[in-house]
Amino acid sequence: MLAKIKETAAFIKNIILETPDFAIILGSGLGALKEEVEAIHTLEYHEIPNFPQTTVVGHGGKLIYGTLQGKKVLMMSGRFHYYEGHDMQTVVFPIRVFHLLGIKNLILSNASGGVNPAFHVADVMIINDHINMMPEHPLRGQNLEELGPRFVDMSEPYSRKMIEIAAMVAEEEGITAHQGCYVALQGPTFETPAEYGMIKAIGGDAVGMSTVPEVIVAKHQGMDCFGISIITDVGGPDIAYTVSHEEVLQAANKAMPKVIKIVTGLVKNYNS
Repeated sequence: MLAKIKETAAFIKNIILETPDFAIILGSGLGALKEEVEAIHTLEYHEIPNFPQTTVVGHGGKLIYGTLQGKKVLMMSGRFHYYEGHDMQTVVFPIRVFHLLGIKNLILSNASGGVNPAFHVADVMIINDHINMMPEHPLRGQNLEELGPRFVDMSEPYSRKMIEIAAMVAEEEGITAHQGCYVALQGPTFETPAEYGMIKAIGGDAVGMSTVPEVIVAKHQGMDCFGISIITDVGGPDIAYTVSHEEVLQAANKAMPKVIKIVTGLVKNYNS
């Protein structure tokens, strides 16, 4: 696996030549954010050695290098999920590559279900912590000492500095941006009312099927992380709304302008 990571990183490095300031991963239906990037190079995933392929509607399959608010960014339009049948090493493969490219800052977005009663569909939540309920841990197995330590400090999984800047940007733009804890489940089923109730009971504000494995591996490598969720549906033990992937994408599209303003403002104002 390490040899494959190095091969992929070398391939990308020979094309982009510079070290990006940020890596950005776009979640379900959040592809419009890529339009904000002034692209210099665009690579289809199938063109990149060892790179996995996306299989989910709403997830593109392109790696875009360019500038955003004067900063160099490497953006993944489309991510990989455990529920697609990938093992965790495949899910987090791009994060390993980002590290070998010298990238220090990671921004992740996702669509999630809200369980906090203050949340509504198309709200945004800045992630300030997470609970990992995935059935496989991305660091399970032999540790890659070249990339990070065996035991990883997770006392600050999401950069407090980035959160403060994003919250400031949201306030300046008149955007209501909640902060809360994201819970990661395997998927691909949306949660039952009782499962939503469980998420709320253990301290979660929103629930989804991604993000946490990537953040764990990023922290293993010493990267700073920022996560933002679009609330695409709401649920709980007394709520039994139907939800579909199409409705998730519609809610993501509705909230996209808010996400774009927060992320672009964060990139502009953050200096690591």
